[in-house]
Amino acid sequence: MNETITIPEWATAYGSPLATGRIKTQADDFIVEEQLPFQADGTGEHAFIQIQKQGENTDYVARALARVANVRQRDIGFAGLKDRHGLTTQWFSVWLPGKADPDWSDIETDNINVLQSTRHSRKLKRGVLTGNQFHLLIRNLSGDKARCEHQFEQIKTQGFPNYFGEQRFGLQGQNIKTALALFSGMRKIKRQQRGIYLSAARSYLFNHILAHRVKNNHWDQVLENDILMFTDSKSYFKAEIVDAELRQRVNNGILHPTGCLYGKGEILAHEQTLVDDYHELTAGLVKFDLQSDRRVLRIIPQNLQWQFLNPQQLRLSFFLPAGSYATALLREVINF
Repeated sequence: MNETITIPEWATAYGSPLATGRIKTQADDFIVEEQLPFQADGTGEHAFIQIQKQGENTDYVARALARVANVRQRDIGFAGLKDRHGLTTQWFSVWLPGKADPDWSDIETDNINVLQSTRHSRKLKRGVLTGNQFHLLIRNLSGDKARCEHQFEQIKTQGFPNYFGEQRFGLQGQNIKTALALFSGMRKIKRQQRGIYLSAARSYLFNHILAHRVKNNHWDQVLENDILMFTDSKSYFKAEIVDAELRQRVNNGILHPTGCLYGKGEILAHEQTLVDDYHELTAGLVKFDLQSDRRVLRIIPQNLQWQFLNPQQLRLSFFLPAGSYATALLREVINF
């Protein structure tokens, strides 16, 4: 691999998308509503603030909260990053031991609104969310409506490949280039910022593994020695014996095949073969002591609904679990 790496058009599962359209023409074309797995209990040292924003990223809001509350940024918690290009709702926590809440309206702008605030006993940590509800409006739609509907029907029942979205890699793959520079020692990056580039490198390798299975049409099927993950518990096991019952549980969406998030630890032989060509990335991830993990190859969206408002507009709504991308679903049907 060299530093001119580009992000490819990862293989699609239901044929090349023939429809075209525009997303995020305006903020409320892309609405995201975060859902936590718990409700704040109303008491405790952590203020919980629900914020609706547009045109600003999550880190910007976190810094604004720290400034208004006069606390360190490490005292701010949030479950996940939300795109600046959309109308997004998410929760933040602020550690205020023995202190009263400041006036949270002081962070409000034309782009930031405080919806509600309460208290909770624990900090809101990264990854602690059930998922996100999406409401999308596609404009300037052009293409075969019947084919689009058929693809959506397939996605509704069979799911879609769980690719990391292009925003993970930065503009023109810049985050991958920066990761390579970090791994080679050509660039020094502060510890608190390294996660962006380490995640980009792992995401690239995962997408490469997934794309291979999509091309071979077994991304949603169980293979011998696959590592399968349960939908609800996120625990996993190796499929040493693949029988009809196991295949049925995968077909029913109870279990999902997984791919490797590269690092130190177990990786399946066929996955290692696929990533051997990317030695700079794999060696760099090991050098920075990342531990291997698993990610499901398939996502079955909940309550996927679509409506053609007119020949050039399509409205979509669906719920996705934490860590999956709405654009990964959309790219199966529409070039946007």
